Amino acid sequence: MRPLTKQILLYLFLVFLFSALPYYLFIHTGHIGVGNGMGVALVMWCPAFAALATCRLLRIDAATLGWNWRPIRYVAWAYFIPVLYALPVYLSTWTLIRGSFAFNEFANSLAAAFGFPSWPRATALFLAIPCYATLGVIRSTAVALGEEIGWRGFLLPRLVERTGFTLGCLLSGCIWAAWHYPGLLFADYNSGTKPAFALTCFTLMVIADSYILGWLRLKSGSLWTAAILHASHNLFIQAIFDRITAPVGRALYVTTEFGFGLVLSIGACAIYFWTRRNELPAPRAVTA
Repeated sequence: MRPLTKQILLYLFLVFLFSALPYYLFIHTGHIGVGNGMGVALVMWCPAFAALATCRLLRIDAATLGWNWRPIRYVAWAYFIPVLYALPVYLSTWTLIRGSFAFNEFANSLAAAFGFPSWPRATALFLAIPCYATLGVIRSTAVALGEEIGWRGFLLPRLVERTGFTLGCLLSGCIWAAWHYPGLLFADYNSGTKPAFALTCFTLMVIADSYILGWLRLKSGSLWTAAILHASHNLFIQAIFDRITAPVGRALYVTTEFGFGLVLSIGACAIYFWTRRNELPAPRAVTA
């Protein structure tokens, strides 16, 4: 068996093995929030545990995972890209679907949480959202890093070296999407749309995002770009934009990670980065 193939297969075996426990908890309870959110944190760190275990078992240098921060400009791009691809989707929804813009309800909940119920809008705009955009992303990175050590730190460079950028990102995206399916199909990791629709949109969105994440990871040589983009995506979409959007009309079929809006916007970004694949450095050996 070729060294890269052995590494990839062992990693995939371990990541699905390690993920079995948290997914059992999700399915058993029907909720991904099991354990006050600790179940989500655990499953998101299973790819990292699998990557580090594979490195240990096969005596691979963990430096190949891409720990460096430089060049920092790619980390900055990673922070802003999710806002750029998500905001047009939500602005269009709020404009075209009457009653979908629910900023007042969002602001009221934040004002109560921060202790200023009499100034909801000011609290949301000048205190809560800035905290989300800074401290929230840091906290989100702490869990997203677990996935990215595995998916983009370990798996993607090996797939790309084995199959090339286009197929490597496609394969990593398909695997990444399938890894989410137990929570989506057998627990409450969905927005409330029809399962087949949600599954299709989520899968296409994840595959498209894999090209953006993959390009940044390989161009920068740093897994931190993927971790920051992943964290920024989760934070701005799930904690801010989704919460500002009321589930009226067809809003859920356009927004969230299970609607077609992000499929289109992330897909457009993915095509842009795919056209720049020739800028990527030649794949380097990651077998040692």
